[in-house]
Amino acid sequence: MPTELATTAAPGGAYRRFRGLSTAVQLLLWTQLMFNVGFYLVVPFLATFMTQSLGASGAMVGLVLGLRTFSQQGLFFLGGGLTDRFGVRPVLLTGIAIRVLGFLIAASADSTVHLMIGVILIGFAAALFSPAAEAALATTGRDTERAGSTTRAEVFAFDTFFSRTGALLGPVLGALLIDIGFDVTCWVAAGIFSLLFLAHLLLIPAVRTGTATPLLRGWSTVLRNRVFLIFALAYSTYLVSYNQQYLALPTELTRARGHQEDLGWMFVYSSVLILLLQIPLGRRAQRMPRQRSLGAGFALTAAGFLLLAVAAVFPPPPGLWSLAPAVTMLTLMHLGQMLAVPVARDFVGILAGERNLGAYFGFLNTFGGLAVLGSSLFLGHLLDAATTPQPQAALPWFLLSLISASSALVLVALCRRVGAATGRP
Repeated sequence: MPTELATTAAPGGAYRRFRGLSTAVQLLLWTQLMFNVGFYLVVPFLATFMTQSLGASGAMVGLVLGLRTFSQQGLFFLGGGLTDRFGVRPVLLTGIAIRVLGFLIAASADSTVHLMIGVILIGFAAALFSPAAEAALATTGRDTERAGSTTRAEVFAFDTFFSRTGALLGPVLGALLIDIGFDVTCWVAAGIFSLLFLAHLLLIPAVRTGTATPLLRGWSTVLRNRVFLIFALAYSTYLVSYNQQYLALPTELTRARGHQEDLGWMFVYSSVLILLLQIPLGRRAQRMPRQRSLGAGFALTAAGFLLLAVAAVFPPPPGLWSLAPAVTMLTLMHLGQMLAVPVARDFVGILAGERNLGAYFGFLNTFGGLAVLGSSLFLGHLLDAATTPQPQAALPWFLLSLISASSALVLVALCRRVGAATGRP
């Protein structure tokens, strides 16, 4: 990994390096932003629309949201395999077209079953275009690194920055539109993805992740790579940790404040933190040996959960100080992920031997989705006791700390093994 690119960084250097990227890479990054704008424009308001407008029960809301998650995360391996077989461009275009259809169906939904069809299509679309976009960034990032302009890890850091910007702007725009009507919000989202379809049709060149590989052969290659499987299982705790913003953080706010009204501000804080620090921390991570950036990143996440486990036992302090444990946890978790995730995504290409990148990134995200599903079912039972200060309230946070710390140890050992085998630091 050429560290001279990072060490010569000056103020404004990140912007200059972004401007130096090819048009295709820049468009892919802007696409990641607009993907999240269109997605978060609608999805955060699904539960409210279902309960208030369609009269859906809590169980039905949970079923629909669960199906959306499964149709996306659970099928990433399919989108990755198709990317290796047919190339990035056709899979991206197909996924975007399906998402447009999903939003149009959701816009006209007058029943939960009708809406469920649209939501499943919205999720499945991401299972196609997300692995394709990630594989394209890995391939083009490798080329920019070889050309000596920008490292692949920094391309992934840019990707996180743009994606998070979209995740911040989407709910804000959705909140402005939702009073006009949920159907209008869906129409706007469909319009955004229609423009993305045209942009990709006209501007994105053909990007291949290697020679065309049949689906079963590509999947078999991934599943026989034991080192990658260990890496993917250890890395999957990143998505488990990230998902706690939606699963466990509301529980902590209930314990600390007696309500969840501050949840929106927690999301804003997390997004602003990433927008400010992702690029400089990404450069910092590139100066470090890979095992150190991964180990430190997951260790910081573990430390955040451990501090919250200790705080959960005691009555909260008065006023805004009651938010201190949650803010500290979010800060350490995101700092850790900003250090580790771009380096980890770059490492996937190395473990894959720069071949079948679609399948590798697809399985990486599928493993993460399955880990989130399993951990959510398990932690959900423990979180009921975490709404009030008591010894049992520490248990879910302690377990989250334990799995992140375990991942840190596994990833450090794995990087050392791969480094010894390849002669790379």
